[in-house]
Amino acid sequence: MKHHKVLSIVTLAIVVGLFMAGCAPAPAAKPFVCTDPVGCVDIGPKEPIRIAYMMVVAGPDASLGTDTKRGAEIAIDDKKEILGHAIELIGEDSGCNAEGGQTAAQKLSADPKIVAINGTNCSSAARAAIPIMCKAGIAMVSPSNTAPDLTAPDRPAEYWCYLRTAHNDLVQGKAMAKFAWEKLGVKTAATVHDGSLYADKLQQVFADEFRRLGGTITAQEAVAPTDTDMKPMLTRVAATKPELIYYPIFIAAGGQITKQAKEVPGLENTYLAGADGMFSPDFLKAAGDAAKGMYHSSPDFSAFGAGYAEFLKKHEAKYGEKTLAPFHAHSYDAMMMIFAAIEKVAVKDADGTLHIGRKALADALFATKDFKGLTGNLTCNEYGDCADPKIAVYETFNADPASWNPGAGPENNPRKIWP
Repeated sequence: MKHHKVLSIVTLAIVVGLFMAGCAPAPAAKPFVCTDPVGCVDIGPKEPIRIAYMMVVAGPDASLGTDTKRGAEIAIDDKKEILGHAIELIGEDSGCNAEGGQTAAQKLSADPKIVAINGTNCSSAARAAIPIMCKAGIAMVSPSNTAPDLTAPDRPAEYWCYLRTAHNDLVQGKAMAKFAWEKLGVKTAATVHDGSLYADKLQQVFADEFRRLGGTITAQEAVAPTDTDMKPMLTRVAATKPELIYYPIFIAAGGQITKQAKEVPGLENTYLAGADGMFSPDFLKAAGDAAKGMYHSSPDFSAFGAGYAEFLKKHEAKYGEKTLAPFHAHSYDAMMMIFAAIEKVAVKDADGTLHIGRKALADALFATKDFKGLTGNLTCNEYGDCADPKIAVYETFNADPASWNPGAGPENNPRKIWP
């Protein structure tokens, strides 16, 4: 009997203990401790996730930045929130030069709440901005930088935080050279650059590939972005008798070359060709009727994914006009890549606070593989090239800026003519 009494007491004690344990408060969650080697961004329960742009949104090249900024805004509209947090887009005008890139990067790198950067537009601005942003640990994804050295195997170690969804100009320059040689059948060509990283590298890729195919480069000239009198340079080029001039520069200087080229003796029948830096209705405004018959290399819109047509509808509904330049979809994809990387690495507290490791975020971006974007399936290599690059050549048939609607159809202007 005594034995049974002892067992009853023990049993009661166990039951009471279990009951008390069930009623006791759970152990407090351990506070988050950042172990990321570069640091963490802490976002309060009601704070938005802040992403910044660095784009050229003023001056003669503003259409390029406005176009990519709108792509970012539509991505935010589509995503709406990340892990219960709104998405905030702020930014700085980085211009299209090193000074603008440096100034914008210095301002944005001082904001500890910025999670990532969409930008820059121009490679010269990127070269100045990248070391500043990487020192601050802020990942950058550019929608339109195309200079080869930004993602070259020998790029500086301080570029560790930089990627891009835009194509590499190793692809674009070769495509235009192949078009000139195979489609136009020209054997001689001249190039012009404006001293920018983008233009200088791109014209050199074109020249090297054109020579490799068997052609002759008759001249390689340079102008300043602010030059207006192009006739002395064009007269020198005319003396070398090129069948084509390739000038992958920007809108202001590109418009001047286009307007003045046909007025120079010896260039009346010379083909004129540019690239994506002046593939915009603003270029038609700058060049006027002289733009008719000109060729541009640019991303091949007809090769974009099924979602691109829906994007265009959203763009026109939101802004009341068609897209302004070639890289809106690349900007949309850059944002969606950033959103996916945040979701992958963010640590969420019980109260909704987010902690995002800066190095972890960059690593997640570099690990992007077969990402279904508007521009194709994106996979990033170890140097930051993520694009699924497809380049086309377009011909301008109408110089009216209101007619600018690039595509493959016969009604489009400019119209894709190659490949």
